[in-house]
Amino acid sequence: MTVGERGLVYEGRDLEAMSFAHNYHRWIVSEFRPFLGGAVAEVGAGSGSVSEMLVDEGVERLVAVEPSAQMYARLVERVGGHPRVHPERAYFPDVYERYRETFDSIVYVNVLEHVPDDTRELRCAWESLRPGGHLCVFVPALAWLYSDFDASIGHCRRYHREPLRRLLEGAGYEVVRLRYFDSLGVLPWLVVLRLMRRGLGGSAVGAYDRWAVPLLRAVESRLRVPVGKNLLAVARKPLRTTASGKPQGNAPGSGVY
Repeated sequence: MTVGERGLVYEGRDLEAMSFAHNYHRWIVSEFRPFLGGAVAEVGAGSGSVSEMLVDEGVERLVAVEPSAQMYARLVERVGGHPRVHPERAYFPDVYERYRETFDSIVYVNVLEHVPDDTRELRCAWESLRPGGHLCVFVPALAWLYSDFDASIGHCRRYHREPLRRLLEGAGYEVVRLRYFDSLGVLPWLVVLRLMRRGLGGSAVGAYDRWAVPLLRAVESRLRVPVGKNLLAVARKPLRTTASGKPQGNAPGSGVY
């Protein structure tokens, strides 16, 4: 358990529950593949399931940032011995200044929704990206799907497409890709978690990952669905910035995942 500067608690429980959803994470990482580059930061790396996949994609250097003590221990156990991976136990806003214009890409998979001030978080990432580098974001979508389960695992919000676009552009990015993801997951989430107020069981996640995800991936790779349980975004730091070298707005601050 980790307590942030504002007294909010992050335990990484949702990342732990999804850590074995191999097909789902492979699908996400495949969408980010063209934008990764050699030097990558993964913020909120959890137990390292996505970290392993990023290394498999040929990332030359991965800084895996995770604030939760429990999840960080599992992260180190899983990828800490890899020569191309540097685990770091921290909130990214507490360490970003050491990484100014360091990364070709920064990856957030099911993390940004935990951060109370997501605009400041995105500006910290902006500072750490090289000009022309990419921000890769995967978040829960649709505010009307927000459930007791979301609240229990520390989700501050669920996103909609155009507000997320404005958030990214307001933090200084150029949006390259922004689409809904996992259209089939909307109805089960609405019925089971939102209306029935039940939790997310490991057996259900495993079955969905095994049977539904391959079909979804085949369909959504060809069609752009109008709605989905999640949003996937890729945004670019411009090659040229403002005269001060920074995006407009307030200075970066701390966040809680």
